[in-house]
Amino acid sequence: MAWLKPKQWEPLSAIPIAAGIVWLFGGHGIAWWIFALVPGTLMLASGVSLLFWPGDLRHTEYLGAAAFVGMFAAIPEMIVGGFGIGALCLVLAIACFLVSGRLALAREPVAEGAPEPDRSIAMDAKVALDEALLGYFVGSARIASGDATDRMIAETFKLERSLEAGGWLSDPSTFHHAPPAPLEVSATPRRLFGHDYQALSWRSEFVAHADLPGSQHWANQKRNGQCAAWMLKHADGPRPWIVCIHGYRMGHAWMDFGLFPPGWLHERLGLNVLMPVLPAHGPRRIGARSGDFYLDGDLFNVVHAQTQALWDLRSALRWIRAQEPNARIGVLGYSLGGYNASLLGAFEDALDFIVAGIPVIDFASALMRHLPPEHLRYLQAQGLDEERYRRILQVISPLVHPARIAPERRYIFAGAGDRVVLPAHPIRLAKHWDVPVQWYQGAHLTFRRAPQVRAHIEAAMQRAGWPIEGRLGRAVGAA
Repeated sequence: MAWLKPKQWEPLSAIPIAAGIVWLFGGHGIAWWIFALVPGTLMLASGVSLLFWPGDLRHTEYLGAAAFVGMFAAIPEMIVGGFGIGALCLVLAIACFLVSGRLALAREPVAEGAPEPDRSIAMDAKVALDEALLGYFVGSARIASGDATDRMIAETFKLERSLEAGGWLSDPSTFHHAPPAPLEVSATPRRLFGHDYQALSWRSEFVAHADLPGSQHWANQKRNGQCAAWMLKHADGPRPWIVCIHGYRMGHAWMDFGLFPPGWLHERLGLNVLMPVLPAHGPRRIGARSGDFYLDGDLFNVVHAQTQALWDLRSALRWIRAQEPNARIGVLGYSLGGYNASLLGAFEDALDFIVAGIPVIDFASALMRHLPPEHLRYLQAQGLDEERYRRILQVISPLVHPARIAPERRYIFAGAGDRVVLPAHPIRLAKHWDVPVQWYQGAHLTFRRAPQVRAHIEAAMQRAGWPIEGRLGRAVGAA
């Protein structure tokens, strides 16, 4: 990895400091403060932190989130405070947005095997989008503190002992079991964005290992126990199936259709499309938001959620084959969906291909990377460091299981400037799978605008012999 030398003082911190001052004190009155208080305070605090306490990842994340909100809040500020000061606030918010992307990318070492990210304003903006998303994720995450921290540590050690006693840490392959095909699947016709689809629902037969902590609590989540999926199926005979696995905090049809455009996959390429909803997401959510308790909270929730995700995805594949025994199936997953696609490839061999897009691949590093420094130091002092997390989570890791499909059916793409899933993640999967990574010059949230990505996915279909060649030059429909 190529490391950059740290700076004691960051000159670019002057921009968010100045922006925060203007936002907070450039206008007056209750109406002004309603729109200015949150973004202005965060911009000022982030700027001061960047100046005096460099090194904390949250500085650029919160700055990106504040600037993103500020770019929208500046519009009503033009109304309540005057066009001039409102326009200045907008310009300063945009400047802070670009600063968050520039500093985040400049301070990240380039992983060995990854291309050097472009140094441009366009890349700064792409990276800033990632930083804003991370600011939301990190700022709204449930992080144990006080006595809750000690309880969480005790539960994690209990989980480790239970996994050791079951023999699953020495042989993780025995941790998972093959599900049956669901017997009763209901289908409700719906329409969204001009596309007719069916909302599928069936009962998940997944049962968490009783010896693991939190298993009964997980079983009590009735809404999560009902699987859901969005299906677009052609009526004229057998077509190849593309199983699309969404990312973290998605799982609603309106979001998933934007991620996997029916206008491209279903109408242009002529595929049958199935979009399963991951546990604790969308209509299966456990908390107030989609994805709550999947990656945040106690570590045993991560294990239960990911174990059930593998079970439910495999049951979805079996449902397809129950309808069409000779169905041709490919899997496409993005981000958390890329993780699940990779794990699926370790247990299913009758797949035409797997495309793991911008895949998070190591939960231990992803989860601990964004912990507040004082939390991280305390966990490490108690013996709960990243390596221990990784050891516990190996029972659900794609990196400890050999892929069951041939190398020529494995595909990976990733962004050179990705801040949500650092390039080290897809590189590790590429080494495990013994395949190259298709890189694009962009960040986590901008892959859909990278022509290399769509070409890479369509190449996987072509090499699998899917009948799409005559459809590749057609206009792409809207999501």
